[in-house]
Amino acid sequence: MSTPARPPRRIAVLGGGVWGTALANLAARAGAQVVLWTRDPAHAAEIAATGFNARRLPGVPLLANVTATSDLALIQGADIVLLAVPAQTLRETATRARPHIAAHVPVIICAKGIERATGLFMSDVIAQTLPDNPPAILSGPSFADDVARGLPTAVTLAARDAEGAEALAAAFAAPWFRLYHTADIRGVEIGGSVKNVLAIACGIAAGRGLGQSAGAALIARGFAELTRFGRALGADPGTLMGLAGLGDLVLTCGSTQSRNYSFGWALGQGVSVEDAQAAAGTVEGAQTCGILVELARRQGVDMPIAQAVESVLTGRASVEDAITALLARPAKAEARF
Repeated sequence: MSTPARPPRRIAVLGGGVWGTALANLAARAGAQVVLWTRDPAHAAEIAATGFNARRLPGVPLLANVTATSDLALIQGADIVLLAVPAQTLRETATRARPHIAAHVPVIICAKGIERATGLFMSDVIAQTLPDNPPAILSGPSFADDVARGLPTAVTLAARDAEGAEALAAAFAAPWFRLYHTADIRGVEIGGSVKNVLAIACGIAAGRGLGQSAGAALIARGFAELTRFGRALGADPGTLMGLAGLGDLVLTCGSTQSRNYSFGWALGQGVSVEDAQAAAGTVEGAQTCGILVELARRQGVDMPIAQAVESVLTGRASVEDAITALLARPAKAEARF
């Protein structure tokens, strides 16, 4: 007697932005029935009617097994839930979704940042809002448009146990989308959060016309800051050297596809913080910068590049003053982070 076929996975993706849409299609290609939730009913209706998320990912059709909705009740029965909303709205979204998520269903966090109000990383926010659901973190050097168009991409999926991470990774694997897994949740979170702030610094340097040599120096010294901060908070140095740390840093700090880098580039061009933010939309690095600098101060971690970005964002220093202050720092041995 043949074994009954396992029914297709049911996966809920919360967040109708470019990343959530790309991940919804990825899960659908692996055979899952996917619910793509967006908070705007008009946006959900538009996606459902056209089969495209034209506002966020134009030109990429959604697969037939992706259903767009603004009704959170429709995520009930999901085997896996992805939270692909901005970091500062993760708590509110998770709280609203909680009645519709069964206990023990894994929740994959796709946001990169630190909660400003509390100083908590995203996995800690989920521990408070969805205490019965094991958190995982998806991060690494990946532009959503590349993933959506089938371009080769490798990322990291972190969960508390390697077996659980491997099982979750299988739900999204594609020939062009390679997932490595780890149990170092904190290391993956730190890499994804800090690199956004450093990308703003690199964008400022590029916008100011400081040259590629300055950009390379910022990436290298920025990675030293990221590593110091990560070690202070118990991250595995190997994670920081991998896709979710160094890999994501290199990608984000050198491309106008990065919203953080583009935001910094505008600042370097002389655009005001307010105007640059209005043009860019949600800039995770700008949202995280202040609390990152504060956490580093509490831990006694020296992060001069992050501090310089924070001084520009708060108006305490001009771009020129921040650059001058960094260049005026005393020379020292480079050997140790």
